[in-house]
Amino acid sequence: MKWRDIEQHIQDIIGGRFSVEKAQALAGGCINTCWAIEGNGQRFFIKLNRPDMSDMFAAEKEALSALANTHTVKVPKPVCYGETDDYAYLLLEYLPLAPISKKAQSILGEQLAALHAVEQPAFGWEEDNWIGATPQQNIKQNDWPLFWRDCRLRFQLELAAKNGFTGRLQNLGEKLQGKMKGLFAGYRPFPSLLHGDLWSGNAAMTTDEKPVIYDPACYWGDREADLAMTELFGGFGQDFYQAYQAVLPLDSGYGIRKDFYNLYHVLNHLNLFGGGYLHQAETIMEKLLSHIR
Repeated sequence: MKWRDIEQHIQDIIGGRFSVEKAQALAGGCINTCWAIEGNGQRFFIKLNRPDMSDMFAAEKEALSALANTHTVKVPKPVCYGETDDYAYLLLEYLPLAPISKKAQSILGEQLAALHAVEQPAFGWEEDNWIGATPQQNIKQNDWPLFWRDCRLRFQLELAAKNGFTGRLQNLGEKLQGKMKGLFAGYRPFPSLLHGDLWSGNAAMTTDEKPVIYDPACYWGDREADLAMTELFGGFGQDFYQAYQAVLPLDSGYGIRKDFYNLYHVLNHLNLFGGGYLHQAETIMEKLLSHIR
C-alpha cells in the first residue's frame, strides 16, 4: 500500500503529524477495501476504492455528518475524504465494534424512532448519492409516491433493462408503477431523515453496548423504508422493533408496503450481482399487484 499522499492529507486535517506505522486489512463489504491504520498514537478506519469513486465517499461523509448532527444515534465520525493517483478514500474515526446485543438493539430501536420523528423539509436530498455502488437519484419533491416511483423503482427498472433484464420483470414493473398509489390509500407519510441502507450488516455496538450504524445512503423519505430494510436480510430481533414501536408506532399498512420498499433493494442487488435476484423481484411485484385493488 502507498500511504504517503493519504498521510499528508490526514496531517493537513488534524493539524499534526501522522504516518502509518501499522496497517491491518479488515473484512468489509464487496464494494470497498477497508483498513485500520495506526500511527503517532492515533488510529483510524479507512475505506479505499478506485480514484474515480471519490464522489461516492464525499456523499457518504455528508450522510454521516447529517446523521451525527441529529444527536440521536451514534455513527463513526468522518475525518476526511480524497483521492490519490491510486485510490479514492474515506477516513473515519476507529471504533472497536462487536455484534449488536439485544440490549443495544433495544436502544437502537428507540434512537432510530427519535431520528425518524423529526419532520424534514421535503422528500429527496440535497444531491444524488449512492446505494452500494449504484447511483441513487434524490430529486426533491413533496409527493412521496411520485418520488419513489421516479427516483427509486423506475430508476432501478431502467437500469435492469440496460443490464439485459427485460420481459416479465419490466411488464410487472410497468403494472406496479401504474397501480402503486393504491398502497398509500389513507396513509400520508412525512419526510424523515433515513439511513437508507439499514440492514443488520450496517449496525453494531461499541464495547460499552452503545449502538452504532454506518455505511449510510441517506435521504429524506418515509420512515417505513428504513424499517423495511431491517427486515430484508434479518438480523434484528423483536427487542429492536418493540422499542421502535413504543416511541413511534407504525401504520397498519406497513406489512404490505415493506415489500414495496424492499423491492428497491432487491432490484439493486439484481443490478449489482446478477440474475440470482430476478425471481425474488418478480415474486415481490406479483404479491404487491395481487394486494392492490
